[in-house]
Amino acid sequence: MSSKIAVITGASGGIGEALARALAIKGYKLALAARRETELKRVAGELNDEAFSASKS
Repeated sequence: MSSKIAVITGASGGIGEALARALAIKGYKLALAARRETELKRVAGELNDEAFSASKS
């Protein structure tokens, strides 16, 4: 069985966050990126094991 993986930029809010949530429900593993680190960590934390985050430092 192969895993579906998506990379989403702008995942800390708006369309990026909504897309991350929709793909997580469909079973995708997610790599999330955004400039707003606090919000990015919130989204990744709410998606649990389906996502990991990367932020610009």
